Amino acid sequence: MNKIKELQKDQTRKEVTIDATGQAIGRLASKVAFLLQGKASTDYEPRKIGNTIVTVLNLKEIKVTGKKLKDKMYYRWTGYIGNNKQFSLKDKLDKDIVKTFREMVRGMLPKNTLRDKRLKNLIVK
Repeated sequence: MNKIKELQKDQTRKEVTIDATGQAIGRLASKVAFLLQGKASTDYEPRKIGNTIVTVLNLKEIKVTGKKLKDKMYYRWTGYIGNNKQFSLKDKLDKDIVKTFREMVRGMLPKNTLRDKRLKNLIVK
């Protein structure tokens, strides 16, 4: 009986593949967040995880518009006095572009218990 339910879950799943070549990073992140919530499907409910698996390809060929590479700053505080760390967007993208993109999408998802579960449906290659 459990195998039948698992099979039915797999049949309702949708997979979306997005090529990131030449797309603006913020617009792509908002599009991915929209799809991960399940808002593109007809059976959308805010209390459900969503049935869409989003795969993003060619993330290294993404573009950043304007002066955001050097002007956009991220801050982190270690908890000790005088240990505020700051990084530019260029630093973060050079270090790990996949992790930075996941953080962007995570920030665009609703802040509730479903956020991490929805983020598991994001595959970045």
